[in-house]
Amino acid sequence: MKTLVNVARYHLVDRLQYVVLPVGVTFFAFGVNLAIFSLIPETPEENYSGGLSTLFVFMLVCGALSMTKSLPFGLALGVSRRSYYLGTILLVAGLSALYAVGITVFQVIEDGTGGWGLGLNYFRVPWLLNGPWYLTLLTSFVFLLLMFVYGMWYGLIYRRAAVVGVVLFSAAQVLVLLGAVLVLSWTDSWPKLGEFFSTLTVGGMTGVLALLVCLAGAGGFATMRRVTV
Repeated sequence: MKTLVNVARYHLVDRLQYVVLPVGVTFFAFGVNLAIFSLIPETPEENYSGGLSTLFVFMLVCGALSMTKSLPFGLALGVSRRSYYLGTILLVAGLSALYAVGITVFQVIEDGTGGWGLGLNYFRVPWLLNGPWYLTLLTSFVFLLLMFVYGMWYGLIYRRAAVVGVVLFSAAQVLVLLGAVLVLSWTDSWPKLGEFFSTLTVGGMTGVLALLVCLAGAGGFATMRRVTV
């Protein structure tokens, strides 16, 4: 466990990448949204800006960088691939928990101020992050974790096979989705799929996201074993 903590601390030497930029860009986008909505004479009651997506995108990028920029030196320090990977997972779990708490707290403040006095819903996402605080906390944590772990997998693919590998990996995912579409069409299962999603609750979607975290984590771990530095 000590080794995993040391790996997490190794990553946090670059606080600019993991803390300053994600938080800074998120609040910069928040400030831009506040400025824009303060200039609009009339705004809808339920107005969602979508600016919070910047944080999730940054988590994806940070995940990729953790396996490209930081990996060679980390392994050169004598850390095993397994410890490096699990230590990075420990880091992202902590960051995701921290950012999820932040989203939840600012969402409560946003509700209490009537959307910052402007009817702005910046820290809410329609349906997904639009419920009670405890569900927002859990869902945002899992979603942030998914973005980072998915980014890690992409970063490892890049370390393993460079740009060609990333292109092939992306193409493989497109083919899987295309295959799923064809199967649904051949079996006339679109109505069942629509019924599934129409009855899916946010808690259920959080479970789906958690399953994707496990799949991406397992895929990244398997790729990590074959990475050359």
